[in-house]
This record gives sequence, structure tokens and C-alpha cells, in this order.
Amino acid sequence: MANTALLLMMLMITSLLMALTEASWAESVEAKKEATPLETITNLQFYFHDTVSGKNPSAVRVAQAANSDKSPTLFGVLLMADDPLTETPDPNSKLVGRAQGLYGSSGQQEFGLIMAMSFAFTDGTFNGSSISIFGKNPALHPVRELPVVGGTGVFRLARGYAIAKTYRLDSTGDAIVGYNFTVTHQS
Repeated sequence: MANTALLLMMLMITSLLMALTEASWAESVEAKKEATPLETITNLQFYFHDTVSGKNPSAVRVAQAANSDKSPTLFGVLLMADDPLTETPDPNSKLVGRAQGLYGSSGQQEFGLIMAMSFAFTDGTFNGSSISIFGKNPALHPVRELPVVGGTGVFRLARGYAIAKTYRLDSTGDAIVGYNFTVTHQS
């Protein structure tokens, strides 16, 4: 009989502890739901100036595979970039930021790049903020979509996509690319 009373008491204590644990967990979930910040969708348009030629290139080759120069797609070439971002395709138009990161030729059959780039803004409302992309860029296609994987400052917790359209590509490999970003981020 004493064992039965002890077992019954242990069952009641266990049930009570489970109920308290469930209640506190549910309360913390509710508190977190209320604390979630609002999100904003921002659209941005600017031009990326990638210069690989001349005395002061903005993108330089930092590595390559042994036979990259024999590849029709330059497979295995890796470049580091610090490219200006401007309001218009004119290189002398207002500077709004810099694209800093790397890209490499990742296609053996078709020319395509893998890009890891941070678009760091230096002007206006977005000064000090950045948007990061990482993904495949089939650079010879007229229109490409790249994923936004994060951001800083105003663009904290950014996600979305960028549409890239080549404005100009010359025989040296220098390019001007228009970027249109649609980004969801914290308000």
C-alpha cells in the first residue's frame, strides 16, 4: 500500500512537471512570435563595372587550374573583384557602392560563373549596408537570376533574387552589367 501511494504521488508530480514544462514552452513560443520584426521588400537597380583589362583592373585573376588557358570556357579560373557600382551604365555616373568578392569559371561545356559577391553600398539610405549573392551566373545569357543569400545593416536577414542583364561586354572581357535586386529584409 505504501508503494502504491508513493507511485501515485510520483505520477502526480511527473504530470504536474510536464504540464508546467509545456506551458512555459508554449509561452516562450508566443513571446517569440510577438517579437518577430516586420519585413520590408526593397527593389534596387544599379550597374556593375567589371574591368579585367588595363593598368588598374577592378577584377584580377588570383588562381587557375593547370590547363585553364586551354579550356574554351576558361574552366578553373578564379578572379577576385572590387568593382564599382553606379547609378547608370556610364562609368562616370554617381558611385553608389562596390561589389566585392570572387567569381570563377565553373562550366566545362558552357561558359558560366560561380559568384560569391557582397554588394556594399556607400551612399544614401543604404550607406554601410550590404547584400550578398551566391550562385550560378551563366554570364553569356542575356538575362540571369541569382539568389540573394543574406545582408547586413538595413538588409539584415535579406533573401530574394537579383536579375542581371549585360549592358556591355567587350573583347577584353570588361563588362557593364545592370542589376535589379528584389530583397525581403527586416524593417
